[in-house]
Amino acid sequence: MMIENLLLLWLAALPLMGSPGPATISLAASGSAFGIRPSLGYLGGIVTGTIAVLLLVATGIATALLAHPIAGQVLTAIAALYILYLVWKIATAPIRPANRIAHQPEPKAPDFRGGVMLAIANPKAFAAIGAVYAAHAIAPHSLWLDNALKIAALALVIVLVNSLWLVFGAGFARLLSDPRFGRLINILFAALLIASLAMALLSLS
Repeated sequence: MMIENLLLLWLAALPLMGSPGPATISLAASGSAFGIRPSLGYLGGIVTGTIAVLLLVATGIATALLAHPIAGQVLTAIAALYILYLVWKIATAPIRPANRIAHQPEPKAPDFRGGVMLAIANPKAFAAIGAVYAAHAIAPHSLWLDNALKIAALALVIVLVNSLWLVFGAGFARLLSDPRFGRLINILFAALLIASLAMALLSLS
């Protein structure tokens, strides 16, 4: 029964938490513009921040926090400002040549702190994790075991989906040696980031 409940949790969590949103699109954009290795710090920040959101949801702190109108508005404003900064950073990122000289420095990708900040202020993370966490039980006979298993299961989903989005974005990197096409891809991801922000804001209204 517990395994069946765990599978149901994953089936619900993967599409909901892995769907396009500010964090996942920004990871794909970073992978495309800067590559996987320079973006690993940002990935670590997104994962760490999203797991922090998971813990806030699990302990009930998120509900109390988001119930306060000013706190919710502050989080949304922080996320919006950082996403707009990422839009500019990605749209103007230097196009990487196909054969980079070994001693040339890698372009500077978003960092760990930025990833944590975006993840914690990301309204989609609270909504998606909260919906999955509240709707499913793995071990309904034991509250502490149920919470522990859900946290572990959803933390695994967080690592998986965010890593896949980074790899997906990096798949475009080999196309970016052409300056015009590379710039077009960067601008496309920047536009998708703006769209994901707009959708997240509309879902809160």
